[in-house]
Order: sequence, then structure tokens, then C-alpha cells
Amino acid sequence: MTHTDQIDHATRFGEQRVAEDDKARLVRDVFHSVAAKYDVMNDLMSVGVHRLWKREMVGLIARDVGRGRVIDVAGGTGDIALRLLEKGFTVDVVDINDSMLSVGRDRALDRTVTKGLTWTCGDAEALPLPDGCADAYTIAFGIRNVTHLDRALAEARRVLRPGGRFACLEFGHIVLPGLERLYAQYSDALLPRLGGMVAGDEDSYRYLVESIRRFPQQERFAAMVADAGLAHVATRNLSGGISALTTAWRL
Repeated sequence: MTHTDQIDHATRFGEQRVAEDDKARLVRDVFHSVAAKYDVMNDLMSVGVHRLWKREMVGLIARDVGRGRVIDVAGGTGDIALRLLEKGFTVDVVDINDSMLSVGRDRALDRTVTKGLTWTCGDAEALPLPDGCADAYTIAFGIRNVTHLDRALAEARRVLRPGGRFACLEFGHIVLPGLERLYAQYSDALLPRLGGMVAGDEDSYRYLVESIRRFPQQERFAAMVADAGLAHVATRNLSGGISALTTAWRL
């Protein structure tokens, strides 16, 4: 992503042009609105397939890292964190949105999980954590919502120890022939309507669809990860590119 592209990302809220200083607040408002129904909507929107994508990411971390401390960014509802906990990791969940964190804390308490997790309200662009404190950094469907992608990626590298693992799960751009048009029709016509019916917020899900469309293609995002100083960057397309798992190492 060029400097011009980065400025464009920082001043886009979906298809709207906004002031750079306003974007984080607008994104917080979206996730405050949808927090209570966020995971239910993920099941409905993906027909449950998001669970397979998340299993892929968590399985990769378990295989490559084994045990240790994971920083899970933008993971407020605890969906990734609880999966990592089951694999034997301790997890620091950092999310900029208190409403999402409340959902995650309540979910953990419902499962009587009181150890191995911390919940912190913090910004992906300025993580309230020391250098080199994590064995792995994960972020699922959150990186596209930050204002400055380069700053968030620099923070990922900073908090990873040498030899630490980076894993980012995010919606991608379709690579399977014939699927792109069908997916676009589904996203534009049905997802906002579904958000209105289930979460009571059609506009927020229209933003989410637009933010997916505007996010850099997989190759461009992988180049940004490399530019941030992470090494051996690889991208795995999932479900024809509907989502993509980008991984790297901190050397």
C-alpha cells in the first residue's frame, strides 16, 4: 500500500470520506451498536463457515508456537481467545470497544473461565503492552477497521518476541472464478438487510460490507506486513478468497 493509499484508508469510513481524526470514533460506534449480536451475525452471514476459518488460524498458532502468551487484538467478544485458551495459551485480549469486551467477559464467566485471560481496552495502533512480550499476535476481522494500517502492523511487530508468530484473519478479495459476482450480490443485497433484522442496525452492516470491499487485496496487504518488518509472510486464501489468513514471523 502506497502512502497515498494509506491516507485514503485513513479517511474512508466505508464509502464515505471522513476526517482522519473521526474514523476511530465512527468505527467504535459501529461495534458498540452491534456488539450484542456480533457473533450471532457472524454465524448467519457466513453460514457458520467463519468457525472453520478461525479454527484454521488457532490451529496454526497451536502448531507453530505450542504454548505461551498470545495478544489477541480486536478480539473483544472472546471468540478467538477462548479457542486459544483451550489450546493451553494465556491470552491478553485488547479491543478498543468496551461493549465488545463486555460481551467477551460475560461469555468467559458463563463458561466459568476466570484464569488465563485478561481484557484490556486499548488501541491496535498503540497497544498498552511492553516490547517483546508475546509469543504470538492474532487479529481476526479487525485489521481493516483501524485508521492507520501501518501503525497497527508496527505495533504487532513491537509486542512480538524474536521468533514470535503473527496471524491475521481478514476478509479478502475473491480468487475463485465465478464466485465474485455472486458474493457481491449477496453482500450488497442481503447482509445489510440481515443486519437490520437481527442486530437492528442496517447501516452498520452496510459499512462492514463497504469496508471489506475497500480493504487491500491479499497481495498488497502481505506486502504491508513485510514492510512492517515481519518476515516469511504468507497468505492462504480460504473459501475461494472470501477470507484470507496472512501469517509471518518476527525475526
